[in-house]
Amino acid sequence: MHTALTIAGSDSGGGAGIQADIKTMTAHGVYAMSAVTALTAQNTLSVNDITEASPEFLASQLDCIFNDIFPDAVKTGMVSSNGLIEVIAEKLKFYKAKNIVIDPVMVATSGSALLRKDAVECLKKNLLPLADIITPNIPETEALTGNRINTPDDMEKSARMIYSSFGCAVLVKGGHNLNDANDCLFDGEKIIWFRGKRIDNPNTHGTGCTLSSAIASNLAKGYDIPQSVERAKDYISGCLSSMLNLGKGSGPMNHMFDIKSRFAE
Repeated sequence: MHTALTIAGSDSGGGAGIQADIKTMTAHGVYAMSAVTALTAQNTLSVNDITEASPEFLASQLDCIFNDIFPDAVKTGMVSSNGLIEVIAEKLKFYKAKNIVIDPVMVATSGSALLRKDAVECLKKNLLPLADIITPNIPETEALTGNRINTPDDMEKSARMIYSSFGCAVLVKGGHNLNDANDCLFDGEKIIWFRGKRIDNPNTHGTGCTLSSAIASNLAKGYDIPQSVERAKDYISGCLSSMLNLGKGSGPMNHMFDIKSRFAE
């Protein structure tokens, strides 16, 4: 069985973070492992509290994982402090981790900053150069490049800029009123557009976590980066099209929409 590791925070509501990652990896037939960077008290309405893991405890989690069941792919999600970023980078280098997918969670869809400026610089210096692919949304892409993005051409230009800065493939995620969920991949050689249609579903909590985990799952199984992105996009579309409706706010997607099991009956 192929294996994958998520390094991210816990979402008590189950829609994002390691919960979304583990569901996604399981749905792809991949054995999921997790190293928790933070515990959150949240639901579909709000995040009420956060308790961050210590760098020492995160390091211990990573040592336990890599020394026993070596992951075929790794994804990272929101990491909120320099100490945690530095530990992750140190361990990924030490263990020569492969198929690293980084979701650079820096800026919320609303435009609110999720990382302090010093942590953003630490992320850019230590972690992004280790990635095989990163998956920024439009605000995060603007933060990484310093450029405003208003057109598909801007997305392409920014993807090339990020590649030249960090040496990794870049999937600039569309949306944010720019296009109908069309994503732009630059793999160092060519631009590839993945066309999507906007699905009229307000319950989109955890889409970024889910997409990066799906890409990691497919890389773990031996698909190349463009194939992994294409399959991940198809999976996200299925999750959203299932129209799960839970909670009183922006609810989770149905990660298990394609799972057929007699135990689920």
